[in-house]
Amino acid sequence: MARKIWTGSINFGLVTIPVGLYAATEDHSPSFHQYQRGTTDRVRYKRVNERTGDEVDYGDIVKGREVEGTLITVDQEELDEIAPGRSRTIDITSFVDLDEIDPVHFQRTYWLAPNAKENHRPYDLLRRAMEQTNQVGIATFVLRGKEYLTAVRADDAALALNTLFFADEIRDPAQIIGDTAGSAPSDKELEMAETVIESMTGEWHPEDYEDTYTDRVEQLLADKARGVEPAAEAEPAADTDVIDLTDALRRSVEHARGTRSSSRRGGHGDELGELTKGELDKRAKELGVRGRSKMNRAELEDAVRDATHGSRAAS
Repeated sequence: MARKIWTGSINFGLVTIPVGLYAATEDHSPSFHQYQRGTTDRVRYKRVNERTGDEVDYGDIVKGREVEGTLITVDQEELDEIAPGRSRTIDITSFVDLDEIDPVHFQRTYWLAPNAKENHRPYDLLRRAMEQTNQVGIATFVLRGKEYLTAVRADDAALALNTLFFADEIRDPAQIIGDTAGSAPSDKELEMAETVIESMTGEWHPEDYEDTYTDRVEQLLADKARGVEPAAEAEPAADTDVIDLTDALRRSVEHARGTRSSSRRGGHGDELGELTKGELDKRAKELGVRGRSKMNRAELEDAVRDATHGSRAAS
């Protein structure tokens, strides 16, 4: 059972909803202690004065940083005095469209749950209202002595609280990428890339992905415990340099078309599987298909096929 890490309430307008806060994720990464090789002796860290080599008691350690060339130290008590007080409420100050928040701002996710049965109704009211409007509630919130910017949003069955990075914590990608002048792709390259993406498009099923490294570590430990020599993993294939982008895209498109053609063999396959999205869009326009601008390649192909069959039936 998940442990409640905070108790308080959500406030929006004049509505107060008592809730508890729970971690939404858990880390399953392998953990180890450290031992001296060839022994069962644990290796532990000590706090040591780097000048004298003497061990320092925890109570004698202060924090410090150089300010304008001078070392300034502070006690934990001094930091505690200016730390924000623990939040008792999550006060939503505004609502914004979820799509307006760049995913780079999202930091960590928590679940919010009503504290008692009688709180389920206002809790579900807020969740449903935000779900239908695609809005999230923005609030500041103090947890464990640190102030966070947060977004309260509607999930499928619960309210989620996401801590957000402040604007000054986000690095400017332009400073990392550098000058991109002259690197714009041609229309043909863009069309081929879109075709490859469309051929690989599917639904998101997170359960389809597993942490295979953790499984291999656990298997390694189990094998060694039984005295079994672990089998080495095969070396990964060597990287290949993409010299000709257009040629690589062309071969990718041919592979994608071949995959689509194979999936239709023995069925109702036709030449539509060989067309690019641009060619399908042109044919859809000629057939008077509506809403084609919002369709992905697969939807566009189905719409053109249906419209084509409808035209033939009418004649």
